[in-house]
Amino acid sequence: MEAIDPSTGARIETYEEHTESDVTEALDRATEAFDDWRARSIRDREQLLAAAGEVLRENKREYAETITREMGKPVTQSLSEVEKCARVCDHYAEHASAYLDSDPHPSPPGSTVRTEYEPLGAVLAVMPWNFPFWQVFRFAAPYLAAGNVGLLKHASNVPGCALAIEDVFREAGCPEGVFQSLLIPSDLVDDVIADDRVRAATLTGSGPAGRSVAATAGDHLKKTVLELGGSDPFVVLDDADVETAAETGAWARNLNGGQSCIAAKRFVVHTDVYDDFLDAFVDEIDSLAVGDPMDEETEVGPQAREDLMVELHEQVAESVDAGATIVTGGEPLDREGIFYPPTVLTDVPEGCPADSEETFGPVATVYEVADEDEAVDKANDTNFGLGASVWTEDRDRGERVAGRIDAGCVYVNQLVKSDPRVPFGGVKDSGYGRELSEVGITEFVNRKTVWVE
Repeated sequence: MEAIDPSTGARIETYEEHTESDVTEALDRATEAFDDWRARSIRDREQLLAAAGEVLRENKREYAETITREMGKPVTQSLSEVEKCARVCDHYAEHASAYLDSDPHPSPPGSTVRTEYEPLGAVLAVMPWNFPFWQVFRFAAPYLAAGNVGLLKHASNVPGCALAIEDVFREAGCPEGVFQSLLIPSDLVDDVIADDRVRAATLTGSGPAGRSVAATAGDHLKKTVLELGGSDPFVVLDDADVETAAETGAWARNLNGGQSCIAAKRFVVHTDVYDDFLDAFVDEIDSLAVGDPMDEETEVGPQAREDLMVELHEQVAESVDAGATIVTGGEPLDREGIFYPPTVLTDVPEGCPADSEETFGPVATVYEVADEDEAVDKANDTNFGLGASVWTEDRDRGERVAGRIDAGCVYVNQLVKSDPRVPFGGVKDSGYGRELSEVGITEFVNRKTVWVE
């Protein structure tokens, strides 16, 4: 596996892929580690998670620079990502015991009945490159706290991140085999899922990848959690604070180079404020600093890979051919590295790529709608259902509209984000299951009924 700096095209380092024999040994280590790990007190596991948070904080600059070199996000955003990983470790270090405490149930006189939450075993995580630390810790912190052990198949363009995360848990004091990174190609994933030593799998990624993992896991009766992307609507109603919505919207679309499943992608704007919003939105987007991701002033770095930028530009070009209008951006930048400018499209025809597909890069589509009902219809006019954002000065109205949008989460007067304190996941083609909070930690456990007479 080669790690390539997308800002320059230079090779950073070459890593040896793990062989099938290496994978077999890793699975043996995971099985052996699980027997000890599950028997530890949950307080011991919480303390090791807290230690992992400290390791992250102590080395955050080093980890942030690894993220930036391998996938290109601005280093300030990489630092924020590492800090967020430390926070999720803190969260489960503090709350795992309460989340996993047994639940009593009504029972006949003289008996007690309760539900115990017991770990399943080794959980395989197939994770993407866009948030190469956060996506992993979002899975690892709760599942390790619950007593499972983790196997990471990371994206092939971030192998340095994969090994660095393994080192975090090792330095925190976790026993060998509790968390391991597998540097393997995608065509070995099915074999790992099928192996009896693996008890469950989770994936964040594309729809085809999710369907493949789910199909293999289903064949072997293993549970999965899938987060498969989104095309999140950003609804601006006629009573919204337009300037604030435009400023937040520009950031919500272009954070992480626009390469985020929960990025605002479709801006659905009431006709009464459409012109004002569009003008303010474009001004905000044009003001974003695009450049060297190691520069602290940079706000938008390169795209992660050349093939991804080519695909994104094809979506834009096909949409323009279908009748969409480019307001700003729309062409790869003529400079070293894989840079695509923040782009805004209007007059977007129904069914064109920018309308019907997920655009995984800094491309925003802006729609004009006549009223609240049309705004809701347009927000729901997608196969995805991950997140949504609604902007209005009337909080009651915002809650009412939020209730009509088909999504795993809706934020009123705020951009969509994941937070350790609340469940995260989607509906429709955005996947199933939930990560984070109490719900997330109990996804991969045996809810065992214990009846004592």
